[in-house]
Amino acid sequence: MARYIVRRLMTMLLTMVLVSMLVFAIVEIAPGNVARNILGAYATPEQELSMSKQLGLTRPVVIRYISWLFGSDWQASPEIGLPLTETVSQQGLVKKSQQWWAVEPGGALVQWKVDGGKLYKLIRQPDGSTQTVPDDNAWKVDAAGETYFWGLDSGNRAAKWVKGAGGIEFQLNYSGWVQKTDAPTEYIPLNKGLIRGEAGVSLRYKAPVSDVIGRRILNSIILATLAMLVSIPTAVVLGLIAGLNEGKLIDRVISIGGLITAGSPDFATGILLIMIFAIWLKVLPGAAVFLSENAILKNPSMLVLPVLTASLVEIGYVLRITRSSVVEVMNSAYVRTAILKGLTYRQVVLRHVLRNAMMAPITVIMLHINWFIGGLVVVESVFGFPGLGNFILNAALYKDVYSIEAGAMILILLAVGTQLIADLVYSLINPRIRYS
Repeated sequence: MARYIVRRLMTMLLTMVLVSMLVFAIVEIAPGNVARNILGAYATPEQELSMSKQLGLTRPVVIRYISWLFGSDWQASPEIGLPLTETVSQQGLVKKSQQWWAVEPGGALVQWKVDGGKLYKLIRQPDGSTQTVPDDNAWKVDAAGETYFWGLDSGNRAAKWVKGAGGIEFQLNYSGWVQKTDAPTEYIPLNKGLIRGEAGVSLRYKAPVSDVIGRRILNSIILATLAMLVSIPTAVVLGLIAGLNEGKLIDRVISIGGLITAGSPDFATGILLIMIFAIWLKVLPGAAVFLSENAILKNPSMLVLPVLTASLVEIGYVLRITRSSVVEVMNSAYVRTAILKGLTYRQVVLRHVLRNAMMAPITVIMLHINWFIGGLVVVESVFGFPGLGNFILNAALYKDVYSIEAGAMILILLAVGTQLIADLVYSLINPRIRYS
């Protein structure tokens, strides 16, 4: 068993790497212009090019993939000639500010800027402010005679300034997009990489993806857990009753009900429930309005309709699988032998039928855990629920590449992880299954 688990973990790791390449490639070739989404529909080609450089989108695809996965600070550090570090400070009550700095031999944290063709060093003070000092002596000259300098700008990027190049950069402030001269000619956006728990900065929310996505994952887990607690036991019990009463009236009623719920689209079920319980009866809220992080605890009734919508489809599907599995086991030779040996109907069901009939439903349930977390996008969209599925959908519409990639990797991790758990559960339910 131990060797099997190690083998599966290695397979999971290989799967994650291959899928990460596939996800990155799909996001790259998908239609849409990230720079134009940020700047607006009336952006000029010069503005688009400037923004693409600042985001690092003009760098080679392979380098960007490596940076996304393993980080880019180790790539920028040799160019600057100093180690890099990241500081995190609190702004107000909630918002965090993350800044990258170069660490000088004396321990000072510094950034740079160019103004009027002159180079200035920004030295971080203990209170978080910066002291600006001239640093024109830091310019370097390459073999081609070009005067340049690699440093860190205030936008969390390693930047290369070329003296006299007259680069143009577009920055967003309270008055809108403004043009800045003396801008760098090359950028390396800094991040620690997915492996080190930093999936980049969300282009839509202007915040680290790990901070933005964390709460949405928790929301989806809450919604998915409640839906599973409602749907799975209900589906298994109803499927067992239908299977044990094959061909009878109760079997037909349960089977028809399962077909109706499984065949109804999520959005249609959700809208119907909203019309009945929110508009006509006015007993439940028709939308999940989150005014605070504790909104679920303050108003748990907002979860009733989303949970019911997600549960109905799953109940119908798992019910049908369970019923078919029970019917198949009931018609098997070993069940007939057990009956002929004199075992009671109750003993046959509990000892033989139930355990063997649960193999197929467990497979379906484990596969649907991944759907419950990320596939609830329709349910979350109908009710305005801020979950992972809705987050990925909005990221895809905006082409927020780092958010899409992080969300996809979370779903893949859930998919391969639940399959390993399913295999281990198989061995516990059926002692005939052994892994080596």
